[in-house]
Amino acid sequence: MARIALVVLSAALLALPASAAARVSSDVAALQVALRAEGLYGGSVDGVAGPGTRAAVRRLQARRGLAVDGNAGPRTRRALGRRGRPRLGSRPLRAGRRGWDVAALQFLLARHGFPSGPVDGGLGPRTGAALVRFQHWTGLGADGVAGPATLAALRRGPPRSVLRFRAPVGGPLGDGYGPRGDMFHTGVDFPAASGTPVAAAGYGCVASAGWDPSGYGNLVVIRHRSGMTSWYAHLSSIAVRRGACLPAGARLGAVGATGRASGPHLHFELRLRGAAVNPLTGL
Repeated sequence: MARIALVVLSAALLALPASAAARVSSDVAALQVALRAEGLYGGSVDGVAGPGTRAAVRRLQARRGLAVDGNAGPRTRRALGRRGRPRLGSRPLRAGRRGWDVAALQFLLARHGFPSGPVDGGLGPRTGAALVRFQHWTGLGADGVAGPATLAALRRGPPRSVLRFRAPVGGPLGDGYGPRGDMFHTGVDFPAASGTPVAAAGYGCVASAGWDPSGYGNLVVIRHRSGMTSWYAHLSSIAVRRGACLPAGARLGAVGATGRASGPHLHFELRLRGAAVNPLTGL
């Protein structure tokens, strides 16, 4: 029943109308970053103007003696100082820039599969590297400067899986793909007991299998056709070697809690030519 519920929920999420997707805004994300810096907002930087964001705006307005209406208009933006300006697209964004527009850029990069660490409104080395990767991915000149062409590409919808996959572990999902605090979770988690078998989500050949020092712990990456790869992280053990070609459903390892993991689970990612995509678009 849990698996059926997951399938129904996933289908419902993917079938949301365009109006629902439009509620996610990089400007709202930039506002949330500024409110977090003021200590007024503790939710995730998700770009959704929900009750928590509006309540934080009202607290800011009350603190600064403004009309308390929960709307982040020009006066409220000015009250946020440098974090409330300038608007995205008003200047080229390059290394060293800070402000509202940089926070919006970081949010858009993450949504397109190129997160750069905390969404904090500062264009440092990590954001610069993510920007270059996105520009290369989309076929733009990879100069590390976010001008009109780069912003136009970022305003298009995020990439999706171009292949269909099976779930690598049975059971319901845990943490999903998307914003988590001021960070971005690039996959979905399958909570399971340590040692639970993990299966290949589709036919492909093992691109890498071993320890990953960046936090994934024991990690297997499988290369599929059409530029897709699937990632299986925090494994307690690995049962395949680089170069081995596996059918869908073949065992590749076991659930664990290696790397940066608070408990046993499988962290599963899908990537399209290197860009992380929501696995629910492929499962």
